[in-house]
Amino acid sequence: MKKTLFLAVIAIILLAGDVHRYRKNNLVLEEIPEIPASLGARLRPYQNVRYSVFADWLPKEKGILMKTRFGETRQIHLIELPMGMRHQLTFFGEPIDECTVCPDSRQSVFLFTKDSAGNEVHQIYKYDYVTGDYGLLSDGESRFNSVVWSRKGDKFALRSTRRNRRDYDIYLGDLSGMKSFRPILQEGGYWYPVTFSPDDKKLLVKKYVSSNESYYYIIDVGSGDITQIDPEAKGVAYGTARWSPDMDGIYIVSDKFGNFKQLLYYDIQSKRFEILTKQIPWDIGETEISPSGNTVAFTSNENGYSRLYLMDTKSRSLNRVSLPDGQIYNLQFKPDGNELAFSIITTTAPTEIYTLNLTSRTFLRWTHSEVGGLDSTLFVSPDLTHYQTFDSADGQPRSIPVFYYKPIRFKAPFPVLIDVHGGPAAQADAYFSYFRQFLLNELGIAIITPNVRGSSGYGKEFMMLDDGYKREDAIKDIGALLDWIETQPQLDAQRVGIWGGSYGGYMVLAAMIHYNDRLHCGIDEYGISNFVTFLKSTGEYRQDVRRTEYGDERDPKMREFLNRISPLTNAERIRGPMFIVQGLHDPRVPVSEAEQIVKAIRKNDVDVWYLLAEDEGHGLSRKSNRNFFQQALVLFLEKYLISKQ
Repeated sequence: MKKTLFLAVIAIILLAGDVHRYRKNNLVLEEIPEIPASLGARLRPYQNVRYSVFADWLPKEKGILMKTRFGETRQIHLIELPMGMRHQLTFFGEPIDECTVCPDSRQSVFLFTKDSAGNEVHQIYKYDYVTGDYGLLSDGESRFNSVVWSRKGDKFALRSTRRNRRDYDIYLGDLSGMKSFRPILQEGGYWYPVTFSPDDKKLLVKKYVSSNESYYYIIDVGSGDITQIDPEAKGVAYGTARWSPDMDGIYIVSDKFGNFKQLLYYDIQSKRFEILTKQIPWDIGETEISPSGNTVAFTSNENGYSRLYLMDTKSRSLNRVSLPDGQIYNLQFKPDGNELAFSIITTTAPTEIYTLNLTSRTFLRWTHSEVGGLDSTLFVSPDLTHYQTFDSADGQPRSIPVFYYKPIRFKAPFPVLIDVHGGPAAQADAYFSYFRQFLLNELGIAIITPNVRGSSGYGKEFMMLDDGYKREDAIKDIGALLDWIETQPQLDAQRVGIWGGSYGGYMVLAAMIHYNDRLHCGIDEYGISNFVTFLKSTGEYRQDVRRTEYGDERDPKMREFLNRISPLTNAERIRGPMFIVQGLHDPRVPVSEAEQIVKAIRKNDVDVWYLLAEDEGHGLSRKSNRNFFQQALVLFLEKYLISKQ
């Protein structure tokens, strides 16, 4: 049925009216001019910037696995020593997602997941990193992901929609494949396996309801009995969780005791919580515990910057690790407990892999990613600032945090591109982007990345300010940002564009409607154009989770509201040029969302550039597709933003 729908959509495209259309490999392009070869040459050094992301430790001092891209998509590579040679292991046309090594050192095996053409129907594969043999473990049809090994390495937990294509159930399996997969939880809903207990007899699992509500449970692997942690708690959101090696408790992240997520210790016998990070007034992120149980490593999200801390579990003392500004993630202790690996992307450099020796407190750099021959001293870091919006908080005008990237090679006033994050419960944080650096250093465009209400990282109260009937309050924050831009002498308020993807794509469309006299162009990547049609057609496994955030379209009152505020309903008010991008196989925001808004906006006699990638899903993961889009986007910005048209 889905294949028939895709073919029908393509047929509609090919039968469209007087639209300049052509094909470039798997891209269907409308109203997009031919790309000059000179533009490709200008962008090429930036587009050849690489990155290195930590995946897992290998046993017996054999090194690490990492993800990077040397061809079209990110694949798994092996590095035996710090700054050593990279050995590519996988060579698939699709990008690799998860990668996790079997803890049993007798098995030279890791598991990985990948989908097909961005459809997010991920499958589990095993790979022998000694022989190079690999094979499919899952059924090739249902969704499988979130693989968690047992400590012994004889089995793993996973989740899958295999039962009814809607609910994520929890399974146990082993390397023999699909025949070994057996369900241990079929409660209905959006579940994740998190971690096995040190003796492998229990499994910690999480039920996700929304960004503001989740629950943790302990499953007895043998009997299947399930026990909820803190069953009386309501409206609480949990983050990561890890067992203590003595099995007496669990280190768990939660906003149970405040507006921000704190690191807690849950005593299993007494069922009491201890707050461990009272002195950090920010959300705690990733959390890992050393094999000995002596050290907990965790990150905190401090105003859009990631900070790394080490906690002594006996004294409860905290020590912040000094690292450059940016984002730190993929924490993992070495199996012997002597080193902590992590990935870090700073504001002026792509992602690299480091390890921290816990005894000497010294760092080892494992990778040195190429930056395309560019002068990295010219890369721009953002300024963190705030602007006042339309309402108040605690009796004072509410302020919205924003990262401001300012060109250093051009004279002011600068044209402005507002970059809106998706989510909506996500965050615009500070990190390096090669394309952002191109816009700054080659086009002289200032970039503003706001964290409007509904963003994560600023407490659950702030994150809930755009829920349900308050959805358009986030759009008002964009209006207040436009007011702020007018007060900045270095910014040209007559040349402002807006760009966003997914929910950020909705924000772009809505802002182009509400502020059509102040925004001169918009770039919408796979954005929601109508909440009702989106909620009806997004993947079944996502519908209830999205309804919790946006509202349930099956309720007549909410349905009327969602229709009323949807960009498709108000499309006649979009008067500026638009660039719309969509993946054909997107299971989250289906292609129909892009098709209907393109058709509606063109009725306004507005220039609409449209890029449909037939081999992509929710985003452009292939280098050639992303390269072409960026080249076309530069043309679009030169014509409709920089030139003041």
